[in-house]
Amino acid sequence: MASIHSKTSHGQKYWYIVESRRVNGKPRPVVLAYLGKADSLLKRLNGLTEGLRFKSYSHGLIAAMLQIAQKIDVCTIINQYVKSSRGCVTAKPVRNHLTTGATLLLAAIGRIGIPTSKRGWSDWAKSTSLEYLLRSNFNKVDSQHFWDLMDTIPVDSIEHIEEKLLKNVLARYQLESESLFYDTTNFFTYIGSNNQRCQIAKRGKNKQKRGDLRQVGLAMVVTQQDKIPLFHLTYEGDTQDVKVFKSIIHKIKARLEQLKLNNAEHTIVFDRGNNSKQNMALIKENQLHYVGALTPYQQQSLVADALCFFDKGDDDKQIYRDRRIIWDEERTVVIYFSKKLRAGKLAGIYRMLPKKEQELKELQATLANAKNTKSKKYTKSELEAKIINLLNEQQHAKQLFHWSLDTVSAGYHLQFEIDRNKLQEIEEEAGLRIIMTDHHDWSNEKIIKTYQGQAEIENAFKNLKNPYHLTVKPQFHWTDQKIAVHYFICVLGYLLATLAWREAKIRASFNGTLDTLLDKLSNVRLATLLENQETCGCVRTMYQLEEMADDEKTLMEALNLMDFHKTRPKIPGIGVYT
Repeated sequence: MASIHSKTSHGQKYWYIVESRRVNGKPRPVVLAYLGKADSLLKRLNGLTEGLRFKSYSHGLIAAMLQIAQKIDVCTIINQYVKSSRGCVTAKPVRNHLTTGATLLLAAIGRIGIPTSKRGWSDWAKSTSLEYLLRSNFNKVDSQHFWDLMDTIPVDSIEHIEEKLLKNVLARYQLESESLFYDTTNFFTYIGSNNQRCQIAKRGKNKQKRGDLRQVGLAMVVTQQDKIPLFHLTYEGDTQDVKVFKSIIHKIKARLEQLKLNNAEHTIVFDRGNNSKQNMALIKENQLHYVGALTPYQQQSLVADALCFFDKGDDDKQIYRDRRIIWDEERTVVIYFSKKLRAGKLAGIYRMLPKKEQELKELQATLANAKNTKSKKYTKSELEAKIINLLNEQQHAKQLFHWSLDTVSAGYHLQFEIDRNKLQEIEEEAGLRIIMTDHHDWSNEKIIKTYQGQAEIENAFKNLKNPYHLTVKPQFHWTDQKIAVHYFICVLGYLLATLAWREAKIRASFNGTLDTLLDKLSNVRLATLLENQETCGCVRTMYQLEEMADDEKTLMEALNLMDFHKTRPKIPGIGVYT
């Protein structure tokens, strides 16, 4: 049984918790805990906290990402491709005790946490447990630090770094990769029009409706099950999707071969904006299985047959299946109607019709008013261009409105009407999808389900545009090399995050979104207790996880992070190149 004993030293009495144990067969007092002097012990017993200071840091997300980065050896792999820094012939650069691999990893974790500029990264890092876990000080880690070390990564080495990282991912995690989803997106920038140091940022059709700005394109391939990115490429922002796909089909095949993924067991899934006769020929040449889509307008005979001979499906879908020669190759095609999609499209058309009808009526009234001299300022060709532009603003408006512009004594007369027959045709065909594949033995349900999974990569792009986690913006870089490295950092952050998401779903049965997971992990905080020691004048520091919600604790336990702050595993590449 333990008891409290005192011991006098230099005239001061100190108290201990002591237990009697046998040592070498003889009873000996063994000190279990030091309690200090009587007045210090009295303060503790009375619950007083003089001399105590508390501070807490966001910890759970940092610990999860460092743990995964350690497993797949991020820093070591990146450091293998670092070139010598400017002004130094042989030595690889180390800034503020951080190598290039460590710097890019920290930048990626920063994108996962709260995306900031490189200048603001240090302030964010100090609100987390990063400095404690990595035994580092980030006071001097500024934007220049990141720029200098980003400079040491050659653009052509990025695909090799990504390849080696993914090999480690496949070795550590049993990924399901039967179906691979491919798609592209773009991100607008604020790079000036006169900036000649950047060729990759070009004006084009921007998916965020910012066609007035230069943009950079991003192509990605992700797994169906966990949305793990297996391939990415940045490209010039004015390049059409069909041309991008044509240029990288062989790279996708090469990546599969590098990762030792059998082509015969994998299927690439893409939307109709990426296919063409030439691209389908390249897919066959590279021996890739595929599931893609066709444009109904280009397959009118097929659509006509489907409308006549639809098989009866379930309550939601009607399905027509056939094998047709399309672009010189026999393909299995599946055509289906989705009532949900049909309702959404028709709702958009029904909202558009009265709006355009009102705009045309207002123009008609303006032209009919002989006293209105404003209408006389336009020529007939200018008015026709105005009407065409008005109808081109909305899908189907040009098809649904018939109009004519006649010259009269007072000026011009506009006549228009809605094509009811065309509207009925669109109503019948709304929600139509044509899917093609070379998997002739797959069931209709599997073909449709696989293609519909294409929407999942859209969620990946939404995550990369999420302003709270993972977003590519802000992007304050204006050279092609730094833009490419910046996008690699963002995709690396997305890779780490999706691996953590996968582990949470498997180990903790987590069913929330990736964004929800990152929020919950960020809520887990590491508390620091600072106690002034009267005897020596130093400060005693203790670290402990704060109280957590039940679901947060479940995540931390499932991901083996409860003791991460105690072990503080050493990350290779912090301080030296290995």
